[in-house]
Amino acid sequence: MRAVFAGTVVADTTRPLLVWEVPYYPTYYFPRADVRTDLIAPSERTQHSPSRGDGRLGTLRVGEREAPDAVLEYAESPIEELRDHVRLDWAAMDAWFEEDEEVFTHPRDPHVRVDILASSRHVRVEVAGVTVAESRRPTVLFETGLPPRYYLPKLDVRLDLLEHTDTVTHCPYKGAAEYWSVRAGDEVVTDLAWSYRTPLPESEKITGLVAFPHEKADVYVDGSLLR
Repeated sequence: MRAVFAGTVVADTTRPLLVWEVPYYPTYYFPRADVRTDLIAPSERTQHSPSRGDGRLGTLRVGEREAPDAVLEYAESPIEELRDHVRLDWAAMDAWFEEDEEVFTHPRDPHVRVDILASSRHVRVEVAGVTVAESRRPTVLFETGLPPRYYLPKLDVRLDLLEHTDTVTHCPYKGAAEYWSVRAGDEVVTDLAWSYRTPLPESEKITGLVAFPHEKADVYVDGSLLR
């Protein structure tokens, strides 16, 4: 695992810790010996965690660039494994790598799996009673902890009802998604549909396909409405 800042590899390790500070995805902690500590300027500022204790913040400096409070160490943490480890702020770094592949958005959860399967199910999407997509050749994406998503070919979507927006979201398993609002009669549902124009390699099967979440649209699969 490597972290890059200002063109410099500031941390490089084969023994990172994965720490769940939030329930959704982990955070990387690097052994101090595998971090360029000569680039860290400690501060008097601290950050308290009910579980991890009091952490000391630091500024990362490389040449003329600096990232204030981008470094956090729990030298006296009640969690022994965290002592002598360094946490680097994800957003403050310029790039992160697992082996030689760049990781985007946040660290990947090793317990999350993505499976993408071709299907012949009949999928129909309605918005305000208007059919905006219908397909018998969907691609189904299964992602741990999330409901199945049905991705449809654009030829099976009423593109005349879609209005492209400036919204972009990022996923460490799929990449960057673009969005469309859907106009059905007098109703407009903002950012209803999304697509991955250039997904990450493990998700290439959904390239250019369009998904409609059943939380915001009426999605029927083989005639049954998804709840």
